Amino acid sequence: MPAFPEAARSAVGNPTLRANLRHATHTIRDKRARAVAELDDWAALREAGKRIKDQTLRHLDAHLLRLEESVTAAGGTVHWAADAAEANRIVADLVKATGETEVVKVKSMATQEIGLNEHLEAEGVRAYETDLAELIVQLGEDRPSHILVPAIHRNRSEIRDIFRTEMGRWGRPAPEGMSDTPADLAEAARLHLREKFLRAKVGISGANFMVAETGTLVVVESEGNGRMCLTLPETLISVVGIEKVVPTWQDLEVFLQTLPRSSTAERMNPYTSMWTGTTDGDGPSAFHLVLLDNGRTDALADEVGRQALRCIRCSACLNVCPVYERAGGHAYGSVYPGPIGAILTPQLRGTASEVDASLPYASSLCGACYDVCPVAIDIPEVLVHLREKVAGEGGRGHRLERAAIKASTWVLDHPGALAAGERLASAARKALPKRLPGPGARQWTDHRDLPELPAEPFRDWWRKNRA
Repeated sequence: MPAFPEAARSAVGNPTLRANLRHATHTIRDKRARAVAELDDWAALREAGKRIKDQTLRHLDAHLLRLEESVTAAGGTVHWAADAAEANRIVADLVKATGETEVVKVKSMATQEIGLNEHLEAEGVRAYETDLAELIVQLGEDRPSHILVPAIHRNRSEIRDIFRTEMGRWGRPAPEGMSDTPADLAEAARLHLREKFLRAKVGISGANFMVAETGTLVVVESEGNGRMCLTLPETLISVVGIEKVVPTWQDLEVFLQTLPRSSTAERMNPYTSMWTGTTDGDGPSAFHLVLLDNGRTDALADEVGRQALRCIRCSACLNVCPVYERAGGHAYGSVYPGPIGAILTPQLRGTASEVDASLPYASSLCGACYDVCPVAIDIPEVLVHLREKVAGEGGRGHRLERAAIKASTWVLDHPGALAAGERLASAARKALPKRLPGPGARQWTDHRDLPELPAEPFRDWWRKNRA
């Protein structure tokens, strides 16, 4: 992926993409605002969520060990994965041990983060996404562009065309004469997926939360595909980031109020599925929990940046972000787009690559993301913090910036030199370029006019008229 400015420039030039994003984000955020306004204690719930997450992160090691004990006591098996490669290897080995070559998946950002589908494909295992939007993305050989609505960049006619041309290659083809109405598209997906649900012996999921005191995992969703994946297969494998743990059921209660309203603008998710280990004759007979680090402990060590680990993946920040609305999710080059992706991805992956180093700058710092975050992540604060780190690591643009600031400091410390420079600039104003030289400066002046210089410096005018 190119750096964010280049990727965003291409996206902004796509009128269909911008129209799709504008319509979807405005619709979701307006509904969310109405749902949140129904609760008189929203501010208290927000503060409670923040404190629960911060307290949990401070003692994360203890809560994870308690979670492992609880899951094991309930009949599950816990695996620890330090990075994406280890997590992929664990999951692939577990699937191959069953002898199966197909799995059904609940929507999971953690598995997208580690590239699990691609790894399973290389190991001879086909992974089928069952969330409607994820299905659209998979059939279209596309990438997710939103945390909650991965196919937000597609409109109904585009989805119809994808279903017509691609469904047959993955299983049951789309019905003849299918229109682009939501009902027809949903029915086509339902028929296509039903045979996979009934056939699959292995399911793979993520989790929204893990309750340490009982070893219970929780998935909230709106379509029912998650319930099918979690109950019908004989083996269930859940890949979950270590930050998703909460200590008690009382803590979980807070998030089951704030997550639905902040994400889908619902008072309660249509499907809230919970499972604890295994039970004879009910659900999967084997349960494996893969606890994923993959950069999370590095983020935890950053006193400012660690607040990104509070995130409950509601996507409210994306829907109010003016940058995301215009550039879309693909420009971020990560499974985590938008404001939260701009602070989470550089902490998980580092800032060595061009795209990761550019993400902290993918923001206007307007603060709308902080205002809507249900766990009060101060995203602008973390963005500025990460910009400081990126600048400190050097790079041509930052070296030039430091040189310019050093030169400016000298000039401002010498009033005579400043006055001479002002007079020279005013005298030569008609000959000055409309755009500044240099790649970094051009990025600014390509889209903004330089202010016109006055015919005489202010200090000369003041001497004439006010002295």
